[in-house]
Amino acid sequence: MTKIRTIAIDDEPLALKLVSDYIRKTPFLELAGQFDNPLDAVEFLEKEMIDLIMLDIQMPDLTGLEFTKILQDAPKIIFTTAYEKYALEGFKVNAVDYLLKPFSYPEFLVAVQKAKKLIEMEQEHSALPSLEANSQFLFLKSEYKIRRINFNDILYIEGLKDYVKVYLQSESKPILSLNSVKSLEQKLPSEQFMRVHRSFIVNLNRIEVIERSRIVFGKTYIPVSDQYKEKFQEFLNKNFL
Repeated sequence: MTKIRTIAIDDEPLALKLVSDYIRKTPFLELAGQFDNPLDAVEFLEKEMIDLIMLDIQMPDLTGLEFTKILQDAPKIIFTTAYEKYALEGFKVNAVDYLLKPFSYPEFLVAVQKAKKLIEMEQEHSALPSLEANSQFLFLKSEYKIRRINFNDILYIEGLKDYVKVYLQSESKPILSLNSVKSLEQKLPSEQFMRVHRSFIVNLNRIEVIERSRIVFGKTYIPVSDQYKEKFQEFLNKNFL
């Protein structure tokens, strides 16, 4: 597998340097960023795809637990803290592991190997062949109903924290479903749909206007983030007159 893209967040400079150094020396990890302010990391995560976050819990502006609650389609998380009392709370938000400061490199390695195993299992599962009864539609749970959604009717999909909004050509209001952008991305035909941002998937057949690296649907402007610009530009080049 490719390296696991990892960021470190800690308001203590020495602790941040230590965990960043641990990430750098681990062959299967890639240090994609380090932040002493979780608010800066939120902005970074809106543009970049990250697999794993090493996250301090006790921070002044935004605690690690509060940080996880505002993430959309959250990566794997390993909490680091000097306070053992936060362990249970950490596992309540599905943390992979919990490291009590000060922790050694062997302890760090055990934790990130757990994350590696989970990420590899998810990648293997997504790569398994699935039944493709058709390339026309899918069924989606919404408001205690199961709705048939025709692919050609979809304009774009927006990811929220625990839900997605599916915007249709035929309806004025989006369909709200308890789902993730990542799970829908795996089910939609890749020749017709493309993820262009951490929070957005667009129907390529429905794109009519592009303005300053933003896809325009009526009054909605969908940004194409740096992570997806190359792939989206390739699509444009293939269809450019």
